[in-house]
Amino acid sequence: MIPLPLSAIADIVGGTLHGDDVTVSAPAYVDSRAPLPGGLFVAVVGERVDGHDYADGAHAVLGSRPTTAPTVVVTDPVAALGRLARHVLDRLDATVLAMTGSQGKTGTKDYLAAVLRLLAGETAVVATAANNNNELGVPLTVLRADAATRFLVVEMGARGVGHLSYLCDIAPPSIAAVLNVGTAHVGEFGGREQIARAKGEIVEALPPEGTAVLNADDPLVAAMTPRTRARIVTFGETGDLRWRDVRLDPLGRPAVVLESGDERHAVRLRQSGLHQIPNAVAAAAMAVAAGFPLADVAGALGEAEAASRWRMEMSERADGLVVVNDAYNANPDSMRAALEALVAIGRGDASRPRRTIAVLGEMRELGEEHDAAHRAVGRAAAELGVDVLVVVAEAARGIAEGAAGGAGEVIVTAGREDATAWVRQNAGAEDVVLVKASRGVALEVVAEAILTNSRTSGLTSGRTSSTEETTA
Repeated sequence: MIPLPLSAIADIVGGTLHGDDVTVSAPAYVDSRAPLPGGLFVAVVGERVDGHDYADGAHAVLGSRPTTAPTVVVTDPVAALGRLARHVLDRLDATVLAMTGSQGKTGTKDYLAAVLRLLAGETAVVATAANNNNELGVPLTVLRADAATRFLVVEMGARGVGHLSYLCDIAPPSIAAVLNVGTAHVGEFGGREQIARAKGEIVEALPPEGTAVLNADDPLVAAMTPRTRARIVTFGETGDLRWRDVRLDPLGRPAVVLESGDERHAVRLRQSGLHQIPNAVAAAAMAVAAGFPLADVAGALGEAEAASRWRMEMSERADGLVVVNDAYNANPDSMRAALEALVAIGRGDASRPRRTIAVLGEMRELGEEHDAAHRAVGRAAAELGVDVLVVVAEAARGIAEGAAGGAGEVIVTAGREDATAWVRQNAGAEDVVLVKASRGVALEVVAEAILTNSRTSGLTSGRTSSTEETTA
């Protein structure tokens, strides 16, 4: 963040300064357990915790009432944080690249940030951490930028119409991508058409000289063309930038050929799952729109390591058991993608096939689609040939119902402890275990417990980003 006196911050956000006029020289933060020296603590009143109660020792505070630290007092600290972020961004010479979609945002963001860092330099790029993609996360990302920042890579999520317009007011993009319109959080939106209406706000925010990157294979995304004044570039199997000749290695890592016009470039990704391909190609299209040659972008994609945890994160136990921790979140589309990756890994080495075990929990925020969506995931597991399906808790029972009658074994457990116990007692060296559910189910606990007795470091495939986040 560019240094600012607290009095200047008060003027920017329309607040009142209480206490000393210290200079804020580090980014803003909301977690008092991880304070930033010289930073700005944003005191938010939540359902369970009041941030003002944890302001002791903070260098400076943005809150709705005075604290023991120097404080800028405003009516709404979250809105004020957005105003501060926009002010700082307007003083920087940085290109904002933003992406949204029902799934794949974090994976695409990680690929794009990695490519830009390899091509422009580590200090030239600031990107969303984890999936901080909402009205708090976006301004916090912006406020990590400084005079050295050339590219600001911003993941944007939404829970309703108008949310992306608000985020684009904070961080106006020059390049924006809509990855897909799926079923994540469909219960909150009220249908895929409403999701599409909300997602399209990101391209409506582009200036005429900007670039909209749209998924040519998703009809609801392709239909957004009239909603932007910007230049349009498409990606996908039928896009301006497309992929061909897909192959998977024994760990399910895809190799493809990228095509654009007369150009063809081979790329081998370091993350597992076919769903990584559109994420990587969308990132490539955005990097090319930012001015980098496709040949250089393709080379950088092959070097890109994953940056976000619990997304197709593979580890191997000392006895050879492989655990794929994709527990960060889940929706129907990402569940199927993860199951496809599990089966691909299980069958990847013909000389040593692995038994596939899927430990699956509830997908939340699906509204009226909840039961049908869970049964569909179970049917997908059966159709794909998953050997063992371990369903975690009653809320996910529909998965077991959907898989009933398939060739695989189905076990319904009471909760995380029972699921962990079953895997520990029944899985061995020749197996691969996928663990996946919505964020609130916290199945990373299961993945970590399976590895507790005999853990090794991550596989050479590295950690990889899955396709979903807590905000759609």
